[in-house]
Amino acid sequence: MNLRTLAAAALIAPAIAFAQDAAKPAAPSARPAAPKAPARGTVATVNGVAIPQSRLDFILAQQKSRGAADTEQTRTAAREDLITREVVVQEATRSGIAKQADVQMQMEIARQDVLVNSFLRDWVAKHPVTEAEMQQEYDKARGQAGDKEYRARHILVENEDQAKALIADLKKGAKFDDLAAKNSKDSGSKERGGDLDWQVPAAFDRTFSDAMVKLEKGKYTETPVRTRFGYHIIQLDDVRQTRFPTYAEVKPRIQQQMMQAKVDELIRGLRAKAKVE
Repeated sequence: MNLRTLAAAALIAPAIAFAQDAAKPAAPSARPAAPKAPARGTVATVNGVAIPQSRLDFILAQQKSRGAADTEQTRTAAREDLITREVVVQEATRSGIAKQADVQMQMEIARQDVLVNSFLRDWVAKHPVTEAEMQQEYDKARGQAGDKEYRARHILVENEDQAKALIADLKKGAKFDDLAAKNSKDSGSKERGGDLDWQVPAAFDRTFSDAMVKLEKGKYTETPVRTRFGYHIIQLDDVRQTRFPTYAEVKPRIQQQMMQAKVDELIRGLRAKAKVE
């Protein structure tokens, strides 16, 4: 399950044209009633329903987190959006649309999204990945990668007899890439003559990499190499020194991956404890 950032929905206030009052003007002595000021702690009242200041503060905080400036213009626009939202919500309620099954389902899913994301954000904040954990993960990856990259190609077949027959063909002068294209069951590399591109040994099965690193450039394994995938004939084309990225360069990625792993573990634990019928 991936973490997602909860964004507040924003309504764009439509242009509302008000018709001019066609009634006769009031007598000069009559004064128009002053608009009722919103109650303290509210930004407006729409048909008797108060829009709380806290709602405006929430919208402004969301906009600020996305880079919007906190200006009087921004605040006015946000207030107008909230008023428009309340007007439309009231009309939608009067229309009965809130009782429709699909609308209720969308509202329930939205409620769950808010709860799930809020819970996970809170849990992540309380269970951060430590500097020591990230450094340990980096050191482990660096140790596994080593300081060399290998460019190899291989032919993968079902059984040892097939592998031995192909090795015999190689000794008679057959080209490795031709045999790979015709015989390998590794669909990802056979069209490239078995080429596996540049890789560190840790990218392969341990038995495969152990055999590969012992080869001289241009040589192939004269004994089939067995892994869980089948039997391989491996040819080493080249070797080069590799530059492993510094801790500072990969720290954000390590942190993200380790945090995701912690969240996945949390969710697996919750699922394991849940009674699902």
